Parts: sequence; structure tokens; C-alpha cells
Amino acid sequence: MKIEEAIKQNTFKNNIQKALVNLVYTGNWLRDIHEKTFKTFDLLPQHFNVLRILKGKHPNPVSPGEIKEVMLDKGHDLTRLLDKLVKQGLVNRKTCNENRRKIDITLTEKGLSKLEEMNKSLDNNTLPINHHVSEKEALLLSDLLDKLRG
Repeated sequence: MKIEEAIKQNTFKNNIQKALVNLVYTGNWLRDIHEKTFKTFDLLPQHFNVLRILKGKHPNPVSPGEIKEVMLDKGHDLTRLLDKLVKQGLVNRKTCNENRRKIDITLTEKGLSKLEEMNKSLDNNTLPINHHVSEKEALLLSDLLDKLRG
């Protein structure tokens, strides 16, 4: 569906404004699709992001500072996000043996399984990009977004 139809607006100041409106609209649209999936797992998108970050370093521990540095949404309270993941048994949090001021966060086997299950659900059910955009187009889109951020 064209952005003009989606937001019932036929004119824009220019194509840059149209692209930016479309980018915001599409970002929110994707967020809403993902949130439905995450809700079935009793998690937020930010929890999923933390689990993916930990998976990227698994089995090595990661500090909260390292997690915060690469999170997609840095606006949330990481301590609360980690508290819920610990409570659900998806991650371990312990004091580093070499530096008692540092906290080590690691993914549990249950966390690995949950992440795999969530990824399958997203791949199978909620990623319309898989059906409407080719690999080549996805790469072009990613490159354009990188260019937009400078």
C-alpha cells in the first residue's frame, strides 16, 4: 500500500518529506507487528534485542555497558529489562571473577531455546519483508538507510 493511501494524504512538501514520513510510518508498522509476536512470549522487543546481543557473544559474558552500547532502543532501563530476563531464567547475572565492580551477563540454555523459538515465529509469521522485497532490494534499502544516517 502506498504511503498516500495509508495516511490519506495526497501531497507532500517534497520527496524527502514523503520518504521521511514513510520511514516513520513503516518503522511503527513493523514495531506493531513484532510486538504482537513478542507479547505471545511475554517479552518486549527490547528483551529480544538483549537476547540477540547475548547470543552474538555466547558463550562469553557481556557487561551491561556493552549491551547498552549496541541496543537498538537505548531509551529503556536496562536493569529492569535484565531483571525480567533473569527472573524468567533466560539469562544469568553474576559478579565478574576478575573485577568485582563488573557484572557478567550470559545467556542460559533456556534463553537460547526461547530466542530460537522467537526467531522462528518472526521468520514464519511476521516479517512481510520476506514476501515483498528481494535480497537485492533489501541490501539496497539497508544501504540507503545507512546513507541516511550519514
